[in-house]
Amino acid sequence: MELRVLRYFLTVAREGSITAAADVLHVTQPTLSRQLKDLEEELGKKLFIRSSHSIILTEEGLLLRRRAEEIIDMVDKVESEFSSMEETISGDVYIGGGETDAMKQIASIIKELQVSYPNIRYHLYSGNSEDVTERLDKGLLDFGILIQPADLSKYNYIDIPAKDVWGVVMRKDSPLAMKDAIQAEDLLNVPIICSRQAIKQTLSKNEFSNWFGEDFDKLNVVTTYNLAYNASIMVEEGIGYGLVLDKIVNTSSDSNLCFRPLEPRLESGLNIVWKKHQVFSAAADLFLKAMQKKFFNSLSGK
Repeated sequence: MELRVLRYFLTVAREGSITAAADVLHVTQPTLSRQLKDLEEELGKKLFIRSSHSIILTEEGLLLRRRAEEIIDMVDKVESEFSSMEETISGDVYIGGGETDAMKQIASIIKELQVSYPNIRYHLYSGNSEDVTERLDKGLLDFGILIQPADLSKYNYIDIPAKDVWGVVMRKDSPLAMKDAIQAEDLLNVPIICSRQAIKQTLSKNEFSNWFGEDFDKLNVVTTYNLAYNASIMVEEGIGYGLVLDKIVNTSSDSNLCFRPLEPRLESGLNIVWKKHQVFSAAADLFLKAMQKKFFNSLSGK
């Protein structure tokens, strides 16, 4: 299976027709059709359902699309790493993480490095813990920012000197908006929009469910989310009350939403992780050293 053919396949999948893909790739339609037919024969599976004007991916085609995207991303990453092995450090650093105010600390490190190493590029991927660790394990990310609770057993990690505060985001005209803080009993009889990671019960230690105690199973969770922005849209439409981290959702004076912290206060720590025995590019290694220096000094009170 050649990389060139995988790129052809992805272009056809993206464009939705062989004619359009052939124009983009600057190849003839018969050549492209033959390459796709050979790919189907090699895999022994039908990848497309063809019509007169368009194509639709089969279930096998959708699977190949996901795997081909991962393969091409990995190849591009390797090529970038080798091209960066020069006297002047350049290259790419891939960072994944959930939505957190602690990203400001990562941005601060990047800004400092840009002064001396302007040729390093940074690529951010947003997702929950499962999304990030999956891409870490596949080598598509160099680093991941995980919000606790999270399983760190497979990774090396640094504690980020910050805490995210849990609370409830709601419409300003909601009954609970009159309160300064939200207690567990306030949430038992209202629809809840909750992070999938926060309510995940497979973790050995889940501070979120511990905070609710015996009442956790009584919550009326009507919607789950992995990115708080989408959750805030649901809240604004009156679907429910969103359990989120502070400073993620817009609750400024021009917003219809407000944030109230949980009481007693519930905080989540953060870690930046990477695979054990990871071999970094020069750019990623430089970023790691900068993080270690900054966060060690912060945790030491220097």
